[in-house]
Amino acid sequence: MKRKQRTEMLINGSPDIVSALAGEIKSRYDVAVIEEPNHGLVMVKVRETAQKSQFYLGEVLVTECKVRVSGKIGVGMVKGDEPEKACDLAIIDAAYAAGLEETMAWSAILEAESSRLAEERAAFQAKVLRTKVDFETMDTD
Repeated sequence: MKRKQRTEMLINGSPDIVSALAGEIKSRYDVAVIEEPNHGLVMVKVRETAQKSQFYLGEVLVTECKVRVSGKIGVGMVKGDEPEKACDLAIIDAAYAAGLEETMAWSAILEAESSRLAEERAAFQAKVLRTKVDFETMDTD
């Protein structure tokens, strides 16, 4: 699983998974906090489909953190005010960067969470599609 997919699963998935994985690393390794969790703003870029141009929609509050585990730096960033989650994400990122043996067992956990999230999205999409109107089949007489 690539870093982007892994991070998406951790952010959108169960918070218990993030804290459990980070807790596993905290209990076995020395975690040095390089940058305490702090707030920042990130510009949100959106593509306007009609003219195919990009513009900035606005700013989003994020919480970011940097840590070092086994000589490797990890970065965690999450939308909103969630300092613990940002720190846990940074620890998990550093663990993967360091190639720690614990990360091998995490693949199954993340794959299961990925499947669960895909099912949730499909169920939500099905709900949305029930409200969709097909104007081509509407009677206009």
